Amino acid sequence: MQKPAYDVKEIEKHLAQYIADLRAPAVLKDAMHYSLQAGGKRIRPLLLLSTVSALGKPAGRGMQTACAVEMLHTYSLIHDDLPAMDDDDLRRGKPTNHKVFGEAVAILAGDGLLTHSFGLIAEDPGLDDALKVKLIALLAKSAGPEGMVAGQVADMEGENKTLTLEELQYIHAHKTGKLLRFSVLAGAMIGGASTEQLEKFGQFADHLGLAFQIRDDILDIEGEQEKIGKRVGSDESRHKSTYPALLTLEGAKQELRRHTRLAKQCLAETGAETGALMELTGMIETRDH
Repeated sequence: MQKPAYDVKEIEKHLAQYIADLRAPAVLKDAMHYSLQAGGKRIRPLLLLSTVSALGKPAGRGMQTACAVEMLHTYSLIHDDLPAMDDDDLRRGKPTNHKVFGEAVAILAGDGLLTHSFGLIAEDPGLDDALKVKLIALLAKSAGPEGMVAGQVADMEGENKTLTLEELQYIHAHKTGKLLRFSVLAGAMIGGASTEQLEKFGQFADHLGLAFQIRDDILDIEGEQEKIGKRVGSDESRHKSTYPALLTLEGAKQELRRHTRLAKQCLAETGAETGALMELTGMIETRDH
């Protein structure tokens, strides 16, 4: 088994340092740091760093971009938990940001993480300017009104409605899948992938994003609150359409296996050393939190 391209603790060390280095009010830094260090699997930075490594480049070359996408992801979680959105009290087994720091500071902490993420890429001394511009443009598109934000709006509009499978896939491909896709493509760009490899890595990421969300929906039924760190059954209580609701639980599990198989097939077709990415894909399929 290929070792992961980077240890999670190494990623967390860099995340903490990037916040510590900010010249910002203490309460703002504390709130940003609180959610960044609240746990999590670091799937997005691991995908990015593992893709760089798969292409034969030093994984550390992608560290600032990897931390940038994790900061942007964390901002989305802070805002997602707010009373105006999902109104959650727990995130990864700990009180949500607004429960600790209040709604105003939580909003600003999210804003801070969002904007700082782009600065991290722009100021990375290890990347040339042309690549930085491409990465920033791709991250903006992936996270903004054509990406993650679009998925969040569609998700809110879909509450108390029975969605079609196509409508549900749109939500997940945007709300969850776009940042996962960015992580893989950014790693491929930093690693110097060919046009053909970029296409295959993109297809891999699309299947992985759907597999990730299907597993999330299954865990909302079968998961243990102590492990997943939030209320089990929250999707049903909000009357949200999910893969098990549309396909049955067994049907959702079949789709999870199908997308995982297709993701691995696309990885194999890149011709890269994708052992670590294969391991991550398997972990996403079987994770319990």
